[in-house]
Amino acid sequence: MQQTTTTWMTGSEALLQGLLDEGVDTVFGYPGGSALYIYDAMTRNVNFKHILTRHEQGAVHAADGYARSTGKVGVCIATSGPGATNLITGIATAHMDSIPMVILTANVPTTMIGTDAFQEADIITITMPITKHSYSVRNAADIPRILHEAFYLANTGRKGPVLIDIPKDISNAKLLYEPCKETVQLRGYEPDPKLDTARVDDWLSAIAESERPVIIAGGGIVHSNASEELLRFVERTQIPVVTTLHGLSGFPSGHPFALGMAGHHGNYAANMAIQQADLIMSLGSRFDDRLTMKVEGFAPRARRIVHIDIDPAEIDKIIKADISIIGDLKGVLAYASAKAVPAEAEGWMKQISRYQSQHPLRYNDSETELKPQYVLEMMYRTSQGNAIISTDVGQHQMWTAQFYKFNQPRSLLSSGGLGTMGFGFPAAVGAQIGNPDRLVISINGDGGMQMCAQEMAICAVHQIPVKIVVLNNRVLGMVRQQQELMYENRLSQIDLAGSPDFVLLAEAYGIKGLWASSKEEADAAWKEALETPGPVLVEFVIPMDENVYPMVLGGTALDEMILGDFES
Repeated sequence: MQQTTTTWMTGSEALLQGLLDEGVDTVFGYPGGSALYIYDAMTRNVNFKHILTRHEQGAVHAADGYARSTGKVGVCIATSGPGATNLITGIATAHMDSIPMVILTANVPTTMIGTDAFQEADIITITMPITKHSYSVRNAADIPRILHEAFYLANTGRKGPVLIDIPKDISNAKLLYEPCKETVQLRGYEPDPKLDTARVDDWLSAIAESERPVIIAGGGIVHSNASEELLRFVERTQIPVVTTLHGLSGFPSGHPFALGMAGHHGNYAANMAIQQADLIMSLGSRFDDRLTMKVEGFAPRARRIVHIDIDPAEIDKIIKADISIIGDLKGVLAYASAKAVPAEAEGWMKQISRYQSQHPLRYNDSETELKPQYVLEMMYRTSQGNAIISTDVGQHQMWTAQFYKFNQPRSLLSSGGLGTMGFGFPAAVGAQIGNPDRLVISINGDGGMQMCAQEMAICAVHQIPVKIVVLNNRVLGMVRQQQELMYENRLSQIDLAGSPDFVLLAEAYGIKGLWASSKEEADAAWKEALETPGPVLVEFVIPMDENVYPMVLGGTALDEMILGDFES
């Protein structure tokens, strides 16, 4: 509910009203001494919705998942000192993946800042490298303006987290509150640069001159809401598309020109398309190391490389571009689609089709063991690709990218840049709150689940109907795979013996728990989970030694893939 008249308020009351004025419907957080004026104000604001997580890291990851799945700004709050520092991993996760968030931290009173007071930490300095901008409030009257600016900064240009630190005395100071509705103008900040159409025309000319073009679609496609524009452009030009991990949901997986994910665990056809292409077009991808692998061996046959990004800092940072375009992908692709013509690349698509038929994604199925790939295929079959999928980090994350197909944008939530274990489940909670009518599936390994299991409490309390999947192989699977293949099978500190019975753990929190170790049990358990209102945890017991293939080892090029049992 938006405040329309000026009213005397405390800083805390102004903070809550300002959040409502910005359209915030849910805040995730955890209270503490320095934040108590803010939490006291919540008792008097019936329109303000706060979700009490069980750890500050759960709050920041939930706000992140809310933002990724809705496109809105996610908001979380924590107290000073350890409360604020517990947010750091989640802030860094959002920063690496360009997720719009506003992080609110309380601090000790202004008179005590710098005295090493109880629960004092210089959160502004600590988080400076991992935020888009930070504010330290010193006058309560500035709160409406700072909030308004923070939301604008977080959700424009290259999106990212913005931190607002509020000392305790400021949160109780009086101000005459008036909603801030002014257009934000910040010196030196130009989030929507004017499109250089001549460069776009150069790009279209490069397509006309190419024989083997390929598009790399990154997370920028999703962030800029440009999925429809990309689809239109691809259907006009008939150019194949490979994606990064974050680009997966930005282009329909079942489309004839979709080659799937490229990179470290990318599809054979996707990796070979990059290596054989004469024209590489990166749309909203930053050429990170998990995509390029050995930089010197990346796209060796490319005569030209086109890089389109909203952030000028990404241009030429890793791969030198022959044509660079700075701008919002939605506008760039809309302009390009209006002028584009089909590429002369029929022979190129036939070559890619041969790659796909020679080395499709496959695995050794079993009638005695439950394979993780089967579980992912089962989930896709039952959801038809319309669920929101949140993954943690590890082997299950890569199996999801390979074997679950995505039809809609913002339907894959995964920590790509930072690779944060413990992210997946609280992010799914945030996504479910932001999308109450969607099926949300949280896919976790048994390692990562133990870093966030306490958040099952809020699912039980609020009946948040996330379907929680634990693929349990009893080890740190991705670490084991790398030790096996890169460290001569010297296995060190990967045994997760002593892990809980996840079914009993779920039931201890008041959530239904189910268990499966065969195909038949998996089908039955998953059917029951989908038919059960409210949250459900399903533990799938999978083989300890199952590996993710294809795999490109560090220091090698994309076409030097290990194919496991399907080497030829």
